[in-house]
Amino acid sequence: MPHITTNDGVKLHYEEAGVGTPIVFVHEFAGDLRSWEPQFAHFSRRYRCIAYNARGYPPSDVPESMERYSQDLARDDVLAVLDGLKIQRAYVVGLSMGGFASLHFGIKYSARALGLVVAGCGYGAVAAQREAFQQSSRANAKLMLEEGMAKFAATYGHNATRLQLRDKDPRGFALYIKYLTEHSAQGSANTMLGYQARRPSLYDLKKEMAGITAPTLVVCGDEDDATLEPGLLMKRTIPKMGLVVLPRSGHGLNLEDPALFNRIVEDFFHQVESGRWA
Repeated sequence: MPHITTNDGVKLHYEEAGVGTPIVFVHEFAGDLRSWEPQFAHFSRRYRCIAYNARGYPPSDVPESMERYSQDLARDDVLAVLDGLKIQRAYVVGLSMGGFASLHFGIKYSARALGLVVAGCGYGAVAAQREAFQQSSRANAKLMLEEGMAKFAATYGHNATRLQLRDKDPRGFALYIKYLTEHSAQGSANTMLGYQARRPSLYDLKKEMAGITAPTLVVCGDEDDATLEPGLLMKRTIPKMGLVVLPRSGHGLNLEDPALFNRIVEDFFHQVESGRWA
């Protein structure tokens, strides 16, 4: 089973398909590399597609200490994938937790990114929501450790921004719940405590985001309220950025409307490749 070893010794399982310009897909908290299957099927026809399971998501390693989970480590794990596969530059496409990792990758390693796609990014960023988000992260970690992933998936997995996927694609939603149930309770809880609950607010990173030089596309769902204001913040802060808001859409953007998501992202790639994303 292929894996890459990070600088702090964590083995990350990855898969790849296709040849051409590389794209690295970074998954959300409730997903794993399998969440990108609709994108792999489409983009591997013309690109080299790579996806990996974050630390804490088997068959990647599950470090026992929550101190080995953080925003900076998630960012550097993207770099470890590039370095491990000897890729100098790639498109980096992330959703939610993966969107934060992609954004922070752009903040520190813009020169390594051909372009950034930051989708569903912003939970816990708005000041009025921050404390509640942190409390919720700690409560969710407790639920996972005490009652298991099946109970967690039956609650968190059915929240208001996930039901759009259920209504649009019941079979896809069932598969999403199945994958979430299969995750490691320890790894997911540590991700909640070490990463989600401790990541900095985007509103404290305006100067850093203004320094991103890579072309950037931010994608939000109009029914995913926690991402709308942060999406506007990023639009007003990042120099080479475009913002797309998908109608009647929740959090799982790449799964809810995969054809639309793929078309928007592919058009972004083409604009970058033709030098028209100024």
